[in-house]
Amino acid sequence: MLTSLLARVSGALFCLGLLLAAMVSSLVFGHIPVSLDMLAASLVDYDPGSLEHLVIRTERFSRTMTALIVGAGLAIAGALMQTLTRNPLASPGILGINAGAMFFVVVGATLFSLTSPSELVWAAFTGAATAAFLVYFLGQEAGRGISPVRTVLAGVAVTALFVSFAQGLLILNQDRFESILFWLAGSVSGRDLEAILPLLPLFCLALLVALLLCRQLNLLGLDDEVVRGLGLKVGHVRLLIGLVVIVLAGTSVAMAGLIGFVGLIVPHMARGIFGTDHRWFLPLSAILGATLLLAADTVARLVIPPQEVPVGVMTALMGTPLFLHLARHLRKVS
Repeated sequence: MLTSLLARVSGALFCLGLLLAAMVSSLVFGHIPVSLDMLAASLVDYDPGSLEHLVIRTERFSRTMTALIVGAGLAIAGALMQTLTRNPLASPGILGINAGAMFFVVVGATLFSLTSPSELVWAAFTGAATAAFLVYFLGQEAGRGISPVRTVLAGVAVTALFVSFAQGLLILNQDRFESILFWLAGSVSGRDLEAILPLLPLFCLALLVALLLCRQLNLLGLDDEVVRGLGLKVGHVRLLIGLVVIVLAGTSVAMAGLIGFVGLIVPHMARGIFGTDHRWFLPLSAILGATLLLAADTVARLVIPPQEVPVGVMTALMGTPLFLHLARHLRKVS
């Protein structure tokens, strides 16, 4: 773990370098390879007649931006949920929030013919809030508040429920199956920048609120009575954090569908490197989350060319072994 200021600054700069490398790789690698010179030329002197320039401008740039935003959003949402619930296994994917958002997206797309992310995002918010309420209610233990074990079990049950409902709805409506399939598997391809831009102000507002709450998040690690004694309104802070999680998770699902494990694994990586101070831990979670999703999407294009593996499948392949290792480690510690 990095403890000194110099070490943390150096570590942050190194992570930013990894993020830059992941962005460049996302723009360069694919079914149609692009050289670094061609990439620079497409950004400075765009030629509509060049196939490489067209691929970068119309497909890979929007794809890279989507992965960047979704990866950062899921990582911060996971970090906030782990702090809020004091549960190291909490994340939007594990606790059913992503599945709830995805189910309401499927409902909006199949029953109400919603298509653009700016329309579907409101359905995703509703689904994320519904799932969060169900998990919170089911995770309560009589006289003891939220139980970490009951919360995880409730999240698994809610995830299975909403995924089953979504699949059943798609079976009944075959005409919409292909158009909504990528939300089930998770994908950052095919997203138009014009469809993403309306979501950015709300997304950036949620990120800003999360960063402004770093001091309060540090205090939430203490006992509730101690925190109240320090003058912090615990209920208000938790409600605000919950709203931020719903916005980040809902926006991510509206953009890219059901992508798991980013919100679970990345906060542990950032916490292991930079410690539990949210002033460092939270921004670096965003950087590492974006880097991980960009890398996963790049690898997904290269595994079975010219076909592509959905990025949600790739993050599951990468995250499942890490999740099992984390679960075993926590069991030994307990």
